[in-house]
Amino acid sequence: MSSSAARRFSTSKGPSASELGSKIHRQFRNAHEGHRPHAGLDPSRASTGVVWCTERANEHGFAEDPHGWANLGQGAPEVDDDIEGSFDRPKQIDVSMTGREYGPTAGIKPLRVAIANLYNAHHRQGKESQYTWENVAVVPGGRAGLIRIAAVLNNAYLGFFIPDYTAYNEMLSLFRNFSAIPSPLSEDDGYHIHPEKIEEEIARGTSVILTSNPRNPTGQVVKNPDLARIQDIARDRATLIMDEFYGGYNYTSDCDGTTVSAAANIVDVNEDDVLLVDGLTKRFRLPGWRVAWIVGPKEFIAAIGSCGSYLDGGTNVPFQEAAIPMLEPNRVLKEMQALQTHFRTKRDYVIGRLGDMGFKIKNVPDSTFYIWLDLSDLPQGINDGLNFFQKCLQEKVIVVPGIFFDLNPAKRRDLFDSPCHHFIRLSYGPRMEVLKKGLDGIERIIKNANATYPKES
Repeated sequence: MSSSAARRFSTSKGPSASELGSKIHRQFRNAHEGHRPHAGLDPSRASTGVVWCTERANEHGFAEDPHGWANLGQGAPEVDDDIEGSFDRPKQIDVSMTGREYGPTAGIKPLRVAIANLYNAHHRQGKESQYTWENVAVVPGGRAGLIRIAAVLNNAYLGFFIPDYTAYNEMLSLFRNFSAIPSPLSEDDGYHIHPEKIEEEIARGTSVILTSNPRNPTGQVVKNPDLARIQDIARDRATLIMDEFYGGYNYTSDCDGTTVSAAANIVDVNEDDVLLVDGLTKRFRLPGWRVAWIVGPKEFIAAIGSCGSYLDGGTNVPFQEAAIPMLEPNRVLKEMQALQTHFRTKRDYVIGRLGDMGFKIKNVPDSTFYIWLDLSDLPQGINDGLNFFQKCLQEKVIVVPGIFFDLNPAKRRDLFDSPCHHFIRLSYGPRMEVLKKGLDGIERIIKNANATYPKES
């Protein structure tokens, strides 16, 4: 029996006629079926959805001429210093003698103090329980932080939601100390996580819940009072892992610089089992620095800090030292005001362009820099995420097919059964000229398809 026959991506049925006729669908299936040309190698574990998309783009010349493309797939913000009101990022970093040494795997104390102070100033004013440096672990990027958290979890049912961040798929696949339980959210309800949903998850035995908030890829945020109710329901019953990387991209409060964080609703910082993950990557627009952090109860943080010794070795010390002055609370508030104003303008531009092309945006994003774009009303041949992605490559545009956000660590669902099949995630993180270039390419795809294919009835 061949390896593909022994281990299929789909356990329910074979490829459909439509799938067999699509090169990009066949590539996707082959990448997940477990073909093993080298002993001991499982290539399906090698990349997330965004990386897979970039690899396909490289096959079309992206690596040779990245500036000739519009990358609306990469989950990264623009990093230039020309956003009005934003502080300039360091262009040079002094390396101290301490910076030459190994650093603590939980991060250097001065940065941990600065992070705790930022959370207290922005989310804990007037509250008796305050964060200290012992409530903070500095980690080399958000994925590394999630992996550390996963490593210290006990035997548990871990609940997650669909759709959500693609890299969770790998985290949920690598570890066997918990069982991952999916819970789909409703498009008709704006993919909102209701408190009642959390109550149901806990009632069926889930003791750890993982979610992004603000939500990647849907661009929606759960804020108070629902967020507070969720935390009240979970208190003393379940651990909440809140990925708050997009907290700065909050458009719900007229771009006043405030961020949504579960930190505001915690009663006791050492008793409430809430782990907050954030960093410099998104809201400080420094993805290349790989400086992130986890905030939570001391006992959790001690374990998370220690396991870095065998997982990743810790975060670059000179970059940690350079990050400290960026986290002064008033400076951060002004930075978030500039960030929110700038990215809301880009969001409105992209939504306007898409609307002119005929797209119906059912749920306008109120956070992040993503649009979860429904393709189901497009003509046949481009009305699913993978085929639309293939057409985009021909126009030198990168998007991410929605199928990658259908987290499927056990690979039990068929490609065409996915609720995310007819979506793409489009990022308005890049500079405006890149957005214009990408949207021009998408517009050409729509016009060509309208002239070539009739719409499905």
